[in-house]
Amino acid sequence: MKILILSAATGGGHLRASRALQTYILENTEGNSVVIADALKEVNTILDKTCCDGYHFMATKAPRVFGRLYRATNMDTPLYSLVTRFNGAVGVKLLPLLAAEKPDVILSTHPFATEMVSYLKGKRKVSAPLLCLMTDYGPHRAWIAPNVDAYVVASEGMAAQMEAWGVPAEKIHPFGIPVEDVFFSKADKNALLKEFGLSPGVSTVLFMAGSFGVANILSIYKELIHTESHFQIIIITGRNKRLYTAFQKVIRRSPKPTKLVFFTDRVADYMHACDLLVTKPGGLTTSEALACNIPLAVFDAIPGQEEDNANFLISHNMAIPLDSRKGGAQAIVSLLEDSRRLEAMRESCSSFDKSHSCQDIFSLLHQLTGEGAEPA
Repeated sequence: MKILILSAATGGGHLRASRALQTYILENTEGNSVVIADALKEVNTILDKTCCDGYHFMATKAPRVFGRLYRATNMDTPLYSLVTRFNGAVGVKLLPLLAAEKPDVILSTHPFATEMVSYLKGKRKVSAPLLCLMTDYGPHRAWIAPNVDAYVVASEGMAAQMEAWGVPAEKIHPFGIPVEDVFFSKADKNALLKEFGLSPGVSTVLFMAGSFGVANILSIYKELIHTESHFQIIIITGRNKRLYTAFQKVIRRSPKPTKLVFFTDRVADYMHACDLLVTKPGGLTTSEALACNIPLAVFDAIPGQEEDNANFLISHNMAIPLDSRKGGAQAIVSLLEDSRRLEAMRESCSSFDKSHSCQDIFSLLHQLTGEGAEPA
């Protein structure tokens, strides 16, 4: 079976979900090939740069504007119709890629790619089944298109709204967002802490800045290190050099043991070593933490999909909200000192078990092609 995954680099989650699924299929099945392509880059490099840079700017500099656009495109408005028509019109630019790859099935992890392929299927220029994989914990109308054969969603609670938008219930599969198997694996927490130069048996808080980096996380850290509670801290800044440098200066005077990490491919190990993750609620970071059964403290959610993610986590007792401007540090300390509450949150994370997501998605892809085979 030839699988084409269409994604985009507007945020890191779409591509990470794509790669997790690709890795699973190539390592656990036989006779299948998986190609990942960036739909926006295939269509037009200028459009790709405009979308990615525009998303980055609004998410970091004008989040309220982004939130208004998110809400406006989540209703049957002229703006929603315009975006849908535009994506359909540029979708023809995908035809050379589709002709070259000749996929048996297409999986989209980005709403723009979903609309493009749906348009081509409606014009009978594409016959391969289309599966849409939604990478956040709240549904948005932009993901919904008339010629999608199946949807994979993060949780069962998303189905009702999608059905209200006209999606048949039988097309909705709450398999969860795929993450790498390493996040589901068991790990020796104390051995990891010792390897990282930290103390085994001591409560550990992990800070993650997110794919764009977050300045407010520094403020929370500065407040946190002057609390009296005993714990240690790990900070991953990603590729944000400015934030890394800023943390270096503060950590030199920190009374709390702190390990500072730049970009790393060992995120799963750092998650397995911690008791609480402090982060923005991106869809993939959230899914990876839940796979590790790590409760979260979420802050500075971008209005829109990150707010949806945060609301999902908080309502299911898997996260607490933080105000990055005041009181965030005390909320963290209060949770760390309440062992019963922290354990209850960990159990909530554990009960949200999506460890078979990749296997379930792969089986669904086979069903859509009519082959019906299972992983080898």
